Amino acid sequence: MKKVIHSAAAAALALGFAASASAAVCLGNCGTMGADGIVTASPVGGDYQYVSTYGGLEGIGSLGVAGNEANGSLYVSDSFSASVGDALHFYFNYVTSDGGGFSDYAWAALRPADGGADILLFTARTTPTGNTVPGFGMPGLANGAALDPASTPIIPGAPTWSALGGDSAICFAPGCGYTDWIGMDYLFADAGVFSLVFGVTNVSDDGYNSGLAFAGLTINGEEIGGGGSTVPEPATLTLMLASLGLVGALRRRNKTPSA
Repeated sequence: MKKVIHSAAAAALALGFAASASAAVCLGNCGTMGADGIVTASPVGGDYQYVSTYGGLEGIGSLGVAGNEANGSLYVSDSFSASVGDALHFYFNYVTSDGGGFSDYAWAALRPADGGADILLFTARTTPTGNTVPGFGMPGLANGAALDPASTPIIPGAPTWSALGGDSAICFAPGCGYTDWIGMDYLFADAGVFSLVFGVTNVSDDGYNSGLAFAGLTINGEEIGGGGSTVPEPATLTLMLASLGLVGALRRRNKTPSA
């Protein structure tokens, strides 16, 4: 597990660095693991990657649509080329120890290398009932995107997953749990060079963590950056940002797990 903790100002600088990089970048807590707790092995076999709010950075992983987002993590993949009609495919699994009232969320997007706006593929958000994807009160699926299965209710309960840190096996309120592995398919409407971005954020505070596992990143069946199995080393970012003296304290609410 790799994690870096900085203040919001440092995180903003790091986000700008990530947007311009063509190689994979991790901001916050990203990692690679095999079957662990409720997250089974990757549907394509072997390990998967994840981003988690546990040990995340303030202001990172946020879409700015929920209000009062706190800390989170962000992974930007290696860049790749795509033509019109090319098929993107991967799997994801949203896991959260939070619940209704604090509504953490995760998301995935395509980031054009030319500086254009991100193409938001999907959002996943804590909800006691109904579909977790797309996240309630958040943008829907991108045009050309489809999920398998299309129905995505949360599997309720206190999720055991080491990527949640001390919140593994804890449930704050109804809505905690996991989606299990979901297939994501997208057909490119425009050609270009892109990166895949995966983010996760806490809302209102940094308690009761959430995460997103993902695996099997392919274009027309060909792996992107080794299939998403490589986790970038954040040490360079750590040294660069720490030298600015921008390390900040994290906020955390008292934990009172539900029965």
